[in-house]
Amino acid sequence: MKIGYLGPKNSFTYQATNAAFPNQTQLAFSTIQKCLEATIAKEVDMAVIPIENSLEGSVHASMDYLFHSKELTVQQEIILPIRQQLMATNPGIPEVIMSHPQALAQSQAYLSAHYPDVAIVQTPSTTYAAEYVTSHPQEKVAAIASKQAAAAFGLTIIGQDIQDNDQNETRFWVITRKVKPTESTSKVTQGKLSFFLTLPSNQPGVLHKMLAAFAWRGIDLAKIESRPLKTSLGQYYFIIDLAVEDNVALAYYAFEEVSLLGAKIRVLGPYEIRIVK
Repeated sequence: MKIGYLGPKNSFTYQATNAAFPNQTQLAFSTIQKCLEATIAKEVDMAVIPIENSLEGSVHASMDYLFHSKELTVQQEIILPIRQQLMATNPGIPEVIMSHPQALAQSQAYLSAHYPDVAIVQTPSTTYAAEYVTSHPQEKVAAIASKQAAAAFGLTIIGQDIQDNDQNETRFWVITRKVKPTESTSKVTQGKLSFFLTLPSNQPGVLHKMLAAFAWRGIDLAKIESRPLKTSLGQYYFIIDLAVEDNVALAYYAFEEVSLLGAKIRVLGPYEIRIVK
């Protein structure tokens, strides 16, 4: 089985992929879009992409592509603890610190406290930053990346676990092509079911009416978030996560009610959750 992931190797997405599929063929892609396009084209069987970080929120590129793609669904969620390390070729004070924008944002407090005057440079990935530092030993430059990246590129960690919050985690989704639901796929326990919701019109109380279909059935909404439809100003779609145990059937009854009220629903899942220690 071939698993695509948002690369490069030693990125946090690679670590999530390796935790879930250690014995499968893994192929790195440079962007989330290319990773998902390869899944649709059957170049890979599944794709692992980042969805949400506990500090920085949702990954919009992932959500927006999935919203517009009717051919994909979620097979599994992987939750990976994120530990950011500051690394360099020597322990001196760097003149430049580089990393992916998400890693920089997750380490703002540490950088402000310890390196307030050091230039910050954004890179395409944390692995790219680590590789750059290794390739330019004559420069006073440091990178923020994972311990795996430091080991892979032979760098010295000069700042350990520098993320602003010890509870820093990222959710990754394992994406597959849609198949017809079977009895086994509808019996997910202790997992989630996600869906995209598009409202019929911008009327007072319309979202409340939609959510009431889940509330009176006792279905727990784990998350609700809005994203622009990219049609005109003020038009949005919603991403909603449901916590499901043995009540998946109830959720589908709620979907029927919401559809009768004129909303558009597209379901992702249900799917199980894998927590990486």
